[in-house]
Amino acid sequence: MKNQQAPAGEVSAASGQLAANGSQGASSQSAWGGLLSGANAMRALVLAGGVVLHAVNVYIATTILPTVVQDIGGLDLYAWNTTLFVVASILGSALSPKLLAMTGPKGSYGLAAVIFAVGAVICAAAPSMSILLFGRFVQGVGGGFLFALAYAMIRVVFAEQLWPRAMALVSGMWGVATLAGPAIGGVFAEWGMWRAAFGAVALIAVLFAVVASGVLPKREPQSGTGVKASIPLIQLILLTLAVLAISAGSTSAELAHNVLGLALAFVLGATLIAVEKRSPSSLLPSGTFRLRSEIAGWYALMSLLVLTVTSGEVFAPLFLQVLHQQSPLVAGYLAALMGAGWTVGAVISSGLSGRAIERAILSGPLCGLLGMVGLAFLVPETSTGLFLNLVPICLALALIGLGVGLAWPHLLIRVLKAASAQEQELAGASITTIQLFATASGAALAGMVANAGGLIDPGGVEGTRQAAYYLFSVFAVAPLFGIVVAGNCRAKKQSD
Repeated sequence: MKNQQAPAGEVSAASGQLAANGSQGASSQSAWGGLLSGANAMRALVLAGGVVLHAVNVYIATTILPTVVQDIGGLDLYAWNTTLFVVASILGSALSPKLLAMTGPKGSYGLAAVIFAVGAVICAAAPSMSILLFGRFVQGVGGGFLFALAYAMIRVVFAEQLWPRAMALVSGMWGVATLAGPAIGGVFAEWGMWRAAFGAVALIAVLFAVVASGVLPKREPQSGTGVKASIPLIQLILLTLAVLAISAGSTSAELAHNVLGLALAFVLGATLIAVEKRSPSSLLPSGTFRLRSEIAGWYALMSLLVLTVTSGEVFAPLFLQVLHQQSPLVAGYLAALMGAGWTVGAVISSGLSGRAIERAILSGPLCGLLGMVGLAFLVPETSTGLFLNLVPICLALALIGLGVGLAWPHLLIRVLKAASAQEQELAGASITTIQLFATASGAALAGMVANAGGLIDPGGVEGTRQAAYYLFSVFAVAPLFGIVVAGNCRAKKQSD
């Protein structure tokens, strides 16, 4: 496709110069050595570190929240810690192109880390759950900035040959966080020092801001295109309300409330699309809501893969504890096999080229389908948690993550190349916006299916068995559709 060849080379002169200066010979070397050497090494580690900071905080907070509730109360607001954090992260990711255009790589990354640190300090000092929620919201905004900027700046600070490796490194950090976050949070929780956990996160964020300001390049604000564009305020409000509607509906055990939440989210989403098509300020790149456009297909496939992973991650620890007699810590780490598989897949896939990339993209939904079908049959069968009983479940979990990891770096590259040169920064931020929205929606929908499947009524072991079967069976549809979407994207690319 002709318009796919241009974006990378038509980026602004300032961006192109940055990539040339930071490549350190990467034009002739696209291997890991080109990314992890010279100036590129520190820049890569900073971008990856921002994602780690955001992701580790997610798992630390989840682990210590029961201890927090015991100390300051607020059990009725428990779920909103995650909801508000995700909503704020979506807002931060959507606003990141504006921040990057105004302050450049150095300024934007440093400011994002400082905002994140301020939120952590508020959480550490919170006397009540309401103040803690405010701190989590501030953290979410800063975390959304960090998350989105990591992807957006890859095309700014690295030569195009290094994009797949850089994408793999950044996206693979979630797997690292999945392993490290619960352990760190568990230590602070066992010591009863939950405030120290947030304090430690704040300190690390400040140090990270200092390092980022010394490593990342500075760019004149005039070189960006986002300064001229206004903030898509109406779209952001509609997107936020849609996430909140789904989340609110999922907290109820009543089917009517679930349906009402979904219906309201659908109306808000339809309104967002209508506003986006007519607004001069865009939340997502042009063509996102045209079904036959290339970028719409890549977004759809990304969302379906995220739905697959999220539906498994949310309830897998619970199912392993109730149905297979695992401790919370062990169950958490077994569920983390998805994240570990994602990281391994991303590293393996980053060096592929040609037709191997097409096969890697197709393997994402294919592995997801096989894994979800396997879990639908394996997880509901109760066991005493013996090694032989757990191995097939672990393989299915790892297979889902591996498939997503194989496809993910190349999906991100396809999004960047499908966007116009004028929308490169917007496309980079959109990756995070889409991923976070799909994550929030997937978690909420998984809750609805599990509740309707019997998790609450009849509850207990039998209710959990039913919920596990229905959850994995229903969400197996996501990767199944993903196979169809991947095939359509491939056919369209070949025809063009």
